[in-house]
Amino acid sequence: MLNQVAGSLQEKKGIYYAVLYHQLNGEWKRKWISTKIKAIKGNKKKAELKLDQIKKDFYNTLTNTKDTETTNILFVDFMKDWLKIIKHSIQSTTYMGYSKLINGRMSKYFTQNKLKLVELRPKHIQDFYEYLSEEGLSGNSITRYHANIRKALQYAVKTDLIESNPADKIEKPQKENYIAQFYVAEEIDKLFEVTKGTKIEIPVMFGAYYGLRRSEVVGLKWKAIDFDNKTITIEHVVVDIVTNGKREVIGRDSTKNKSSNRTLPLIPEIEAVLIALREKQKENMKLYKDSYNKKYKEYICVDDLGNLINLDYISHSFVKLLKKHGLKKIRFHDLRHSCASLLLKQGRNIKHIQVWLGHSNYNTTANIYGHLEVTEEMNTNANIMSNILNMNKGNQEEKEKVPVR
Repeated sequence: MLNQVAGSLQEKKGIYYAVLYHQLNGEWKRKWISTKIKAIKGNKKKAELKLDQIKKDFYNTLTNTKDTETTNILFVDFMKDWLKIIKHSIQSTTYMGYSKLINGRMSKYFTQNKLKLVELRPKHIQDFYEYLSEEGLSGNSITRYHANIRKALQYAVKTDLIESNPADKIEKPQKENYIAQFYVAEEIDKLFEVTKGTKIEIPVMFGAYYGLRRSEVVGLKWKAIDFDNKTITIEHVVVDIVTNGKREVIGRDSTKNKSSNRTLPLIPEIEAVLIALREKQKENMKLYKDSYNKKYKEYICVDDLGNLINLDYISHSFVKLLKKHGLKKIRFHDLRHSCASLLLKQGRNIKHIQVWLGHSNYNTTANIYGHLEVTEEMNTNANIMSNILNMNKGNQEEKEKVPVR
């Protein structure tokens, strides 16, 4: 927000300069403008008058520029500008999610509408949500759009681009209770068979055994595996983001949240596969020599030429492979749910699963898998009641067999 312009005269190289100070969005700026008047005796009064005029002209320029930008900026352009502003204050995975929403359907819809930021009304946002619904998006997906739009418009209010937030005046999209899909043990065994020897063999194994996210799987480095102490540490992730149409891979030594950084036991089946893979990678480095990409030699999930396996490649190849072999359709992320489901069936409680999967809090795990825990508990109750009543029935039958004397 522009408050005022202050100024004073300063001599520089024999010329009077107007040194202007103005406040923009709470931050003070300084600008030097020449009066073109020589700093000699008798000229100071003349320079002071020039200073007053320069201050007025500069203020009008700033005000008109601000008003013009506020009036003409398109809503879709504002959203993209907001994304650039917050890029360095959020995690790269969060930025990637925001970018997909803003540069995808939102950009397409509002670019066609040519709607300006100052013209945006609650009905425009509601119409956009109806469009998303017609496109087949779930209530949960539309809620993510709403969260982005509302947050961006809050910034617009804060910086005086608009007076109020139109997203606050519409009904928030209803989230749906998500029922996680999962494989049973027999289905996972079949999955291991059909992925053996493929690029996604390792990601699938880590997804099923440990419930790792894609970013955690691809982010695994050899130093994370402690073969002596039989542990695996999840502490590095890989994400790919699109900036100005260019895709780039970013690795960072921090997972989704503090709880996601975790050390787990090295499962024997995983250890055997990793030992064989490490030897294969050494052989590939010797075989392909200069053609081998040594940039990712620290990483576990690379192809034969040393290239890091792409996150989207894992998801797309996974779906294609299931279809090819006639397996039940699930997402790669559903291997995480399958892992949790198998642990529940073996009597592990929600707290144990929370730590294993690296959820930040108990409620997250409970909300996703609580119904499975209840189902298992109900089955146990049913077996207990069945055994009790059958036992009583058996005792009664034995009594009836005893002859009456």
